[in-house]
Amino acid sequence: MARSEDRDRRSRLDAPIDTRRQLVRRPSYDPDMFGQLSERIARFIGTGSFLVYMTIVIIVWVLWNVPIGPDRARFDEYPFIFLTLMLSLQASYAAPLILLAQNRQEARDRVNLDQDREANARAHADMDYLAREVASLRMAIGEVATRDYLRSELRALLGDLEGRRTDGSGSGEARADTAGA
Repeated sequence: MARSEDRDRRSRLDAPIDTRRQLVRRPSYDPDMFGQLSERIARFIGTGSFLVYMTIVIIVWVLWNVPIGPDRARFDEYPFIFLTLMLSLQASYAAPLILLAQNRQEARDRVNLDQDREANARAHADMDYLAREVASLRMAIGEVATRDYLRSELRALLGDLEGRRTDGSGSGEARADTAGA
């Protein structure tokens, strides 16, 4: 991978050629894989089982190295300096791993928040569009004759026709009376 990068640098005219040779190659690692490993470790450190395991190890360590009981090879006498060193070493590695896991989680949360904002903006735009459409439909319906309006108009016309029929039949009889005289 480093050789392809060197070739890319040599072929580019805007980048100077690095004339130094590296005596010791830098170790390469996959940051994503390292981040996943740190998340797994941080998840395990945050569990109750880790606390139980650590408690058991410390109790066994202390009981083994206390000068009470039978003679045995004690590797860490009373002030437990080696135990303190081990716990400090564990804490010094755990803290950055936990911070790295939190940073990765924060990045994921930020991406999710951005996606939620975009989805909310789209939903808001859709709701605005639908509200405008409903308002335009209401305005259009206001101009269209409804069933109740048509019924009332037809009843009024029917009433007028019946009124004319009764007026026409009464005046028709009067006309026949006047014609026969």
